[in-house]
Amino acid sequence: MSDYNKILKILRQENKPLKFNIILNKAGYRLSEKNNLRGILNNLIKDEKIEKAGKFYILKAGAFASEIHSGVVEIGNNERFIVKLNGDAINVKSNPEIQISAGDKIEFIISRKKKTGKEFAKVLKVINKEIKSITGKLEIIKKNFYVIPDSRQVKRDILIQPQNINNAKPGDKVVCEILNYDDMDLPYTELEGRITEIIGEAGNKDVELISVLKKYGFSVEFPEYVESHSRSVGIKAKEELESLPKPHPRRKFSGDRTDLRRINCFTIDPENAKDFDDAVSIEKTSEGYKLGVHIADVSHYVEEGSETDIEALKRGTSVYLVDTVAPMLPEVLSNDICSLKEGIDRYTFSVFIYLNEKGKVTDYEIFKAVINSKKRFTYEEAQEILEGKKHKFSKELLLMYELSKKLTSIRMKEGSIDFDTPEVKFILDEKGDIAEIKAKVRLDSMRLIEEFMLLANKCVTEYVTKLSDKYQSNFPFVYRVHDLPDKEKLADLSRFIRQFGYSINLEDKKSIMNLTAEIKGKPEEYVINNLLLRSMAKAIYTTENIGHYGLGFRDYTHFTSPIRRYPDLIVHRILFDYLRIDSDIEKKKNHYRKILGDICRQSSAQEQAAVNAERETLKIKQIEYLSHRLGEEFEGIISGIINYGMFVELDGNLIEGLIRFRNLEDDYYEYNEKEYYAVGVRHGKKFYAGQKVKVKVINCDLETRKIDFALITEKNHKKLNESHSKKNSGSRKSSKKQKKHNSGRIRFKRSR
Repeated sequence: MSDYNKILKILRQENKPLKFNIILNKAGYRLSEKNNLRGILNNLIKDEKIEKAGKFYILKAGAFASEIHSGVVEIGNNERFIVKLNGDAINVKSNPEIQISAGDKIEFIISRKKKTGKEFAKVLKVINKEIKSITGKLEIIKKNFYVIPDSRQVKRDILIQPQNINNAKPGDKVVCEILNYDDMDLPYTELEGRITEIIGEAGNKDVELISVLKKYGFSVEFPEYVESHSRSVGIKAKEELESLPKPHPRRKFSGDRTDLRRINCFTIDPENAKDFDDAVSIEKTSEGYKLGVHIADVSHYVEEGSETDIEALKRGTSVYLVDTVAPMLPEVLSNDICSLKEGIDRYTFSVFIYLNEKGKVTDYEIFKAVINSKKRFTYEEAQEILEGKKHKFSKELLLMYELSKKLTSIRMKEGSIDFDTPEVKFILDEKGDIAEIKAKVRLDSMRLIEEFMLLANKCVTEYVTKLSDKYQSNFPFVYRVHDLPDKEKLADLSRFIRQFGYSINLEDKKSIMNLTAEIKGKPEEYVINNLLLRSMAKAIYTTENIGHYGLGFRDYTHFTSPIRRYPDLIVHRILFDYLRIDSDIEKKKNHYRKILGDICRQSSAQEQAAVNAERETLKIKQIEYLSHRLGEEFEGIISGIINYGMFVELDGNLIEGLIRFRNLEDDYYEYNEKEYYAVGVRHGKKFYAGQKVKVKVINCDLETRKIDFALITEKNHKKLNESHSKKNSGSRKSSKKQKKHNSGRIRFKRSR
């Protein structure tokens, strides 16, 4: 972290005016370095990052770019505009000078009301009004055709005149263009639309998956002009790679590309992976280790401003579903030319990291190279070798394992928090249907790769930070930052965990780290971990380096996945320019100053859209699985409570459904928000988050994305069985559009 950012972070953390000597002490400066600090403070005042009031220095509002957020305007439960930040709904304050509508992408800052201290979003500007097309189901209502929107961003049904139906039939899932979108703000004006695409029959699992991608602005296909451009790039790339001379130790090709094809490097990825971003290599040295992290050189093929680049920025990221992917780059690049396939020459952006015997970094090199991966390992194959299976690369893998454990130990000691959140794995049968859902096992081979990628990301960021310090000039960069946790939410967590016998010091990060270690393997681990995650800020991309709280890193970026993340691609371009400090460097820096802010905000917004799409498709697959198990009984844990019910997550497969209080006949239940439990008004029976329960699956609805459970007790067991038998005897009518589960919910949500 540069000295400038260090001072800004101190002022931000203290959140109050500080005297010069206090800053000197907290920054770790010696008395002899007073003049150096004064120079930094004066420059920060000139840059309008801080201001001086008498003897005190104060952080100015907006000093951090991370204070500017972007998001999509939605309509909340109270019919007011909201925007989501870190999973929470924030009310948007109206501004007569900036007209907004549901679906608008906006830039905003968080402010607080003076009287109540309640947060609200203050709109800075509307980025775009792109939500002019929506997905939905075509239905006939009172002899007229309407599209019922999938998204709650559009609160009204869309009237479709007969000439605008375009051969769609009632019951079809469609894409609908809103013709009078400017009337969205007028509540009593009917919205009209035109059907532009028929996705398929609503309720069909494949159709629903495609509609989710389109709902969030993603697509499996690419425009033809993008495919055409990528194909031409691919043809030239193949010719270039095939014309390479034979491998030679440390030979430099034209353009200073280093020949690493003789070294033993390999990829370790999921079994179904097709786009191989990263390969690793290792050597034992007299001082310790020489670790190689070799990343696909996507920036060599995807030039800034090209058709492929513009489309990649628009998408921002690849979206990975259960059995398909909406890639950021066309397949000719993502799965072929850029992918580090076994036995094929490929261009990389490589980092050699030199470490001592204790696992501490002593030096690193960053350069462009050409490699030839010697083996494509799956995580499971690599794990078998770590557990003792013999292989010709056993020596390298075991050496990597040795180093990775040292890196993990160092990282945890230096302040990294281990949010070991479970993920699910879908087992498909030969027809492609879901045979089983189970929690993924986090293998040591996965942790190994994770540690090496974290280290490479850290090293390339430190390189840029050192450039800024060396030249006493800011070098614009894309940082992956994670801000301090929300103190109010941490206070809520502190109150909640008392019932389990735990306590934390809200001002001490080590206390939080100790909590995650204490709860590991305990029944309450899941619910406490989720509440802890909800108290954390969301990691975002920004041009201002405030560090990464969760990882405990002062310097961090995303460098290791340029095939599937746009920030990594732009980081490669920046690094290549910064490796050569020449007469054009100021011109390059000015260029990045102009474009990186928008790229960071776009990338952060698209990342969140991808997370939302992946969560919704995960729900679709869970519903598909449980729809064949109506009436079956499962054990689970209460994962969250809201004012009208309890969410229960099933053991083993992590599927979540709702038990509605109205279906609990023994009492009338109310939610005590402060103490996190539901209590029966008459008998005082309590249900707590984290409590074990037994449930029966009573309803699964693919269109509304709802799963309903019934609580099983000794008294109602027989009654539930009889009710289920009657329910199955008749056909279930398709449900009308309903209020979604998550409306107004206060609960603990996993961040996948």
